[in-house]
Amino acid sequence: MADYRDEDINEWYDLYHQTIFKFIFMLTRDYQQAEDLTQETFFKAYKYYHNFNRNSSEKTWLFRIAHNTTVDYLRKQKPIRFFKELFPPQVDTKLLPENVVQLKESSMELYEALSALKQSHREVIILRKIKGFSITETAEVLNCSESKVKSTLHRGMLALEKKLIKESGLNENTR
Repeated sequence: MADYRDEDINEWYDLYHQTIFKFIFMLTRDYQQAEDLTQETFFKAYKYYHNFNRNSSEKTWLFRIAHNTTVDYLRKQKPIRFFKELFPPQVDTKLLPENVVQLKESSMELYEALSALKQSHREVIILRKIKGFSITETAEVLNCSESKVKSTLHRGMLALEKKLIKESGLNENTR
């Protein structure tokens, strides 16, 4: 069993460590801590490999471990501000300089608005809209029902829209 465990964990690490790191970084806003928590995630996956029953994909199982590990860390830290300037946006090299600046400003506004949301809204939006998880996968990662994911996503997207409208200085009636 140890041989399969070693092979699986190594393969999973190669496949998922970057995306898990980015997920954790979005929640902690701390590069070094995200690295540590990513390593801890894979250590726990190795340690509890025997608990992986393959009812879900290894990806959702690893993200659930990452989520729980990060939440445990954040609880110990007391309230801290989450989620600052995440990652520079992917930029089309054909864009004009002023378009690049506008794109970067828009990305920053989005991430700042996202950081102001409740943690539950932020987690669901990150998993569903940024990481591209399905509703089922998101429910597995967060250990909740699919209907809870749907309602939290709906409320979170409404709150995000409201926050973006408020920050842009636009009136909601001008949409």
